Amino acid sequence: MQLLVSPSSLEEAGRALAADIIDVKRPAEGSLGANFPWVIRAITEMTDKPVSAAIGDFDNRPGGAALTALGAAAAGADYIKCGLMVAGEDQARGLIEAVVRAVKDDYPEKKVVIAAYSDFERLGTVSPFAVIPLAAEAGADLVMVDTGKKDGRSTFEFMDEQTLTRFVALGHEAGLGVALAGSLVFDDLPALRRIAPEIIGVRGMVCGGDRTAMLKEELVHAAMAAIR
Repeated sequence: MQLLVSPSSLEEAGRALAADIIDVKRPAEGSLGANFPWVIRAITEMTDKPVSAAIGDFDNRPGGAALTALGAAAAGADYIKCGLMVAGEDQARGLIEAVVRAVKDDYPEKKVVIAAYSDFERLGTVSPFAVIPLAAEAGADLVMVDTGKKDGRSTFEFMDEQTLTRFVALGHEAGLGVALAGSLVFDDLPALRRIAPEIIGVRGMVCGGDRTAMLKEELVHAAMAAIR
């Protein structure tokens, strides 16, 4: 299980370098808010670790998602992560196909991560389980569960351990890697080890519980030690 940590600035990125994957996002712009391409580029120059870039929580705008995904890949991101803020499977399919093609046509070695939301029922968005076959058919590399509304409620409040274990198993059966995120805390780590996704994504956990606070280097090291 790898630890993905999401800094929001170059200063924070310098505190996150012990993580397995450095994830560039801008929390002010949403759960998977996109940061600036020059920030992505600068962070890739700081580390030899893989860099992930969130490109946004997209409604039915496949053209915008595709262009943003291509920009993130061109800026140097190794993982390009798109959130599906859509209600229907047809819209989800269109977004996924557009993002995968935009990245893979020019950067076939880069990985596309398709994210759905554990709190999909309150958001009125597509179920994470419906996204698995769509992502696999389009040629994405990973599926992810995150919380779409950042109000401190955890993914575990919306999808229990048994449900998340089933999600991981179905993702693997479809040939996809799986990432889990969404207001995770240190106390969730034993359950996460049992669920066994490839990647867990955190921010609030390494900011002392407040995702809007400054990321703390010592908590990144503590999280790495805990998952090992």
